[in-house]
Amino acid sequence: MARTVWKGALSLGLVNVPVGLYTATSDKTVSLNQFETGTSDRIRYKKVNERTGQEVEARDISKGFNIGGGEFVILTDEELASAEPERSRLIDITDFVELGEIDPVNYRATYYLAPEGEAASKAYALLRQVMFEAHKVAIGTLVMRNKEYLVAIRPGDEVLVLQTMYFADEIQSPAKSLGDLPGAVELSDREIAMAKLLVETMESEWDPTKYEDTHRRKVEALVEEKRQGHDVIEHATDESAPVRVVDLMEALSASIKATTGRSAPAAKAAKKAGSAKATPISKARKPAAPTAKAKPARRRAS
Repeated sequence: MARTVWKGALSLGLVNVPVGLYTATSDKTVSLNQFETGTSDRIRYKKVNERTGQEVEARDISKGFNIGGGEFVILTDEELASAEPERSRLIDITDFVELGEIDPVNYRATYYLAPEGEAASKAYALLRQVMFEAHKVAIGTLVMRNKEYLVAIRPGDEVLVLQTMYFADEIQSPAKSLGDLPGAVELSDREIAMAKLLVETMESEWDPTKYEDTHRRKVEALVEEKRQGHDVIEHATDESAPVRVVDLMEALSASIKATTGRSAPAAKAAKKAGSAKATPISKARKPAAPTAKAKPARRRAS
């Protein structure tokens, strides 16, 4: 039976709905241990004093906040405990918003939210149904493992889905992350038409089962080969090989040909669709925002 990672209640005005939080995902990244080469001896990490090189016991370790310039403010466990968020068993809903208004960059992790006990089932079903019909997502706060989270709760296909979120000041602007933002680029109507045609030829229904972690599969195959005593051929890649710069129209045409088998006809169609007139990418029309009729239950945030 699945285990809850948190139990409490959804608080909506004077209505409390008992719920449990369950993990919705599992990270299957390949985990490897470290050994001294040529032996079966595991490598372990120790916490050592960087000045003396001596190992330090956990009970003798304090925490410090870096204030810059090589200076730290040391805080005791008691002092840190005084700043912990107030323990609460409530997910306090404060707002309802459109799912399309939330940029996926805000999301942290995904959980399933299920009713706890038969008494909670009707109120839970009512809330999920109303949210589904209103095309709204609930925004609130949750305290879990001594940390406060901003959360978004949306009606999924079968249950309510809760996603923890970053607070606004935790999200870096593109300018801060990149340093120099890409400048405006002149694009001809012909180039835009060709790119649109390429996108159209690659359109498909979303099917998550089409995609898999090929690196993990290869590592698992290597492990199985070696477990059975077979030799594994090492394959080195030349990362220093230069990347050939190709003409944009040539690349678009070749891409369309690879996906549909069309080459000259596609290029001719694109040529007719566009003129030599150039459009600055910075002024290109933005995709339309999701309408209120879009069903949140059908959309998946990453």
